[in-house]
Amino acid sequence: MFKKGKLFVVSAPSGAGKTTLCNKLLQAYDDLIYSVSYTTRPPRFDEIDGKDYFFITVGKFKEMVDNDEFIEWAEVHGNYYGTSRTFIEENLKKGKNIILDIDPQGARQLKSKLNMGIYIFIIAPSIKDLRDRLYNRRTESEEKINIRLMNAKKEVAYYKDYDYIIVNRDIVSSYKELESIYIAEHLKTTDIERIEDIFNMED
Repeated sequence: MFKKGKLFVVSAPSGAGKTTLCNKLLQAYDDLIYSVSYTTRPPRFDEIDGKDYFFITVGKFKEMVDNDEFIEWAEVHGNYYGTSRTFIEENLKKGKNIILDIDPQGARQLKSKLNMGIYIFIIAPSIKDLRDRLYNRRTESEEKINIRLMNAKKEVAYYKDYDYIIVNRDIVSSYKELESIYIAEHLKTTDIERIEDIFNMED
């Protein structure tokens, strides 16, 4: 009855809380899978290779670019990030729902290549909130935090490219908004085929 899987593309400036929100949605819905991105940046203390990211060298990343293995890729904060073409295309054909956590550069590439997807942008209530969250993570130097804040001001300008925007004032209410989007997108009449056949079935 249902068409192929849905692709949920989530972007946000660093520190806005997108990873936490995406993880909560993944834990709540068994029909949703996470697309693990590739990156050349080093892992943070709590990150696991193959679960949070595939951590690879710059040389390996460029080799994958040359082999057209990424459906999108970008350089962000001095590191490379990319999404596996095979993973996205094969799982959508199988009817899997995918959530993809990528930066605005990658999202714009993806949107230009795929005539599908639900695009969600998450922001902090203010630049001060964003700064506080980045400092409280205690994972990067002040120099890198300042770079992320500078980039955040540029990334916010892309919000009009997205279908939805969530202002993450607190995790509880923001998660409810994200979950509402996920549920609503599965109730669209355009995504159901031959509903008449079900209604006409005999008991």
